[in-house]
Amino acid sequence: MTTTFSGFSPNLIGFLEQLGANNDRAWFAEHKPRYEALVLEPALAFISAMAEPLAEFAPAFVARPKRVGGSLMRVYRDTRFSKDKRPYKTNVGIQFRHELGKDVHAPGFYLHIDPHRAFLGAGAWRPASPALGAIRGFISDNPRGWTRAKGAIEKAGFSFTGESLKRPPRGFDPSHPAIEDLKRKDLIAIMDFDHEALYRENVVSFVADSLRATTPLMRFLCSAVDVPF
Repeated sequence: MTTTFSGFSPNLIGFLEQLGANNDRAWFAEHKPRYEALVLEPALAFISAMAEPLAEFAPAFVARPKRVGGSLMRVYRDTRFSKDKRPYKTNVGIQFRHELGKDVHAPGFYLHIDPHRAFLGAGAWRPASPALGAIRGFISDNPRGWTRAKGAIEKAGFSFTGESLKRPPRGFDPSHPAIEDLKRKDLIAIMDFDHEALYRENVVSFVADSLRATTPLMRFLCSAVDVPF
């Protein structure tokens, strides 16, 4: 069944700004109906609408329109081990995870919205050591394939971000042509876009087409960690 989505409200960013200025439980409780109307319900509708195009170009990745445990990331911050005790995130995070992935470190697609920035992401953020080692080994053994995948996403307007090692990882030739990529701790590429795109009726097709352009990277990463694309 096709689900339509006509865009996020232009009031979304204003709400996130206000949440940032009033990041406490009392304010959030008072304004929770606005959170549900401007963030929760539209985000779940967007996720539902993304299910069909995602199934077409990346069938192993899942759109789950659930309030808890789905593609929409929690608004509540984990403050247990942080000096920053603000209880709420001031951004909207939506991730389409691999069907075999159990956490945010698995290969996936990502939409980020905050008052200052909106971007799409594709790849693996901070993969666990075994997965990162497999990806590095696959890049090392398939430099031409990696160059093609990297070139395709750069042509689509995406660029790599994240942390890297200062030195080449142990066991890899420092003169390898892809050594700078082999140093990466994160294998994720992002594309910034204007907030205005969120408010348009074609936002689902815009996001789907943009993420479809990253399939060479995602296919490469899935092959590296031996999961289906």
